[in-house]
Amino acid sequence: MLQLPLSPVVVWPIALLSTAGVLIRPFRLAEAWWAVLGALLLLLTGQIGLAELGRAVGKGTDVYLFLVGMMLVAEMARTTGLFDWIAAHAVRLARGSATRLFCIVYAVGIVVTTFMSNDATAVVMTPAVLAAARAARLEHPLPHLFVCALIANAASFVLPVSNPANLVVFASHMPALLDWFRLFLLPSAIAIVVTFAALYWTQRKELKDRLSEDVEVPDLSAEAKLVAGGIGLLAALLLGASALGVDLGWPSFAAGLVTFAAVLLRARHMAVSAVREMSWSVLPLVAGLFVLVAALDKIGVAAALARLLAQLQATAPAWSVWAAGIATALVSNVANNLPAGLIAGSTVAASHAAQNVTAATLIGIDLGPNLSVTGSLATVLWLTVLRREGIEVSFLQFLKVGAIVMPLALLPCLYVLSLG
Repeated sequence: MLQLPLSPVVVWPIALLSTAGVLIRPFRLAEAWWAVLGALLLLLTGQIGLAELGRAVGKGTDVYLFLVGMMLVAEMARTTGLFDWIAAHAVRLARGSATRLFCIVYAVGIVVTTFMSNDATAVVMTPAVLAAARAARLEHPLPHLFVCALIANAASFVLPVSNPANLVVFASHMPALLDWFRLFLLPSAIAIVVTFAALYWTQRKELKDRLSEDVEVPDLSAEAKLVAGGIGLLAALLLGASALGVDLGWPSFAAGLVTFAAVLLRARHMAVSAVREMSWSVLPLVAGLFVLVAALDKIGVAAALARLLAQLQATAPAWSVWAAGIATALVSNVANNLPAGLIAGSTVAASHAAQNVTAATLIGIDLGPNLSVTGSLATVLWLTVLRREGIEVSFLQFLKVGAIVMPLALLPCLYVLSLG
């Protein structure tokens, strides 16, 4: 093992190498490989000790539990045919119009993201939209799939529960619900409306397609009804946990476990198939990102950023909102919004940031990832679902859309906050 003194000269290249691997995926290796490689290099070079690595991985426990519960429910919804049933009804409701189906998917995405989190939109909705596109024989399904990724981020600050990153940024200083609405209700409405308009404009040609209206609605099996109940339980537990200020991991995991057990008792093969098909690689990806954040924190990144932010608030408070929002939006796309949120949370706490600056930071963390395909964990999950179904969306393909949609939504949100 090559033991080197703790130094930014060692940590930064490893962090940048790992981040580049996650973004570019050289040799078509999954994102998780590059995050884990970065963590191992930090350990092998002595930049982080074994105990520190364990503590860093352990900090992600709530996220792991949240994701496992969410993925369990989603996979069982797919294997039991619940998604096929939902898809058939959505296609019938669209009455042959790709534009109408686009609007339906967007409206459902707002509801799912608001009450169940952006990760739920990526994990639960994307397979259902794929099923709808296939049932409708849709020639260009990508506009409807883009909805699942972009609304997952655009609506992710309507409520604290709408994005686990919200809890990370505010940590123990979470505003009361009425204060939350005062800060985020108008920016959320702006983000949702502008994202819809911009995305529709970029996809308008493909949305001229006609859908097949000859879609048979399958029978809803008893197992599918159990999963539907599990989704309701999941939403209720997440809302309750958010209202009580409790972490979201255990409620999500409990709902997934209860749903799994209910299906297992009736149809063992369906439950086992769901577990096998889960995207387990996302867990080591998250663990690797937590280790990278721990190393960056160890060399004083968060402390340095806190000093800069405090100085900016003292000398140019009007610009601090813009700086915080734009910086975190861009950093989220370089390092993923989960580690960016962890660093941002430490930064705003240490700098004693004003509430509108903290709000701008959170909006940058939540909305900024609509720029690139690896900006948020929700988008990575979205990508994983698509790849499993044989659909590839490249970094540049997503960026062409995100470079239009994200800034148009972010800038007016920050303007509202800058007005105080």
